[in-house]
Amino acid sequence: MVLLHLNQREVEGIAILELKGRLVIGAEAEALQQAFANLADTGAARAILNFKHVAFIDSTGLGVLVGAHTRFNTSGGGLKLLNLSSRHLQLLVLTKLATVFEIFDDEQAAIDSFFPDREVKRFDILEFVKSQENEDQ
Repeated sequence: MVLLHLNQREVEGIAILELKGRLVIGAEAEALQQAFANLADTGAARAILNFKHVAFIDSTGLGVLVGAHTRFNTSGGGLKLLNLSSRHLQLLVLTKLATVFEIFDDEQAAIDSFFPDREVKRFDILEFVKSQENEDQ
């Protein structure tokens, strides 16, 4: 039984994958890898992953994201992450992957980031880390 559901749509030539469930070892990670392979087969080089409804990401899930990031960048595009929970952000900070991925909390900002002539409001990871430190104190 797959615990990750994918809904794909396109906005301004950018594939947006809305994920729902868990991104973990097994059928879930394989389903996302297959979605990336399908995008590559169609020549898509730009994608946004919406994590709004993702409950959990394990190390295999992170590996799938890193592989996809490399694949999209190599093909001249990019992979952006959208609507990560504070738990997911903490994971990316701890693994230092927050420096690899562009992270957004607004879909239009993520879309705009693919167009050099558009102004983009980027997610402030430093502000997030500071807020987490304040919560821990």
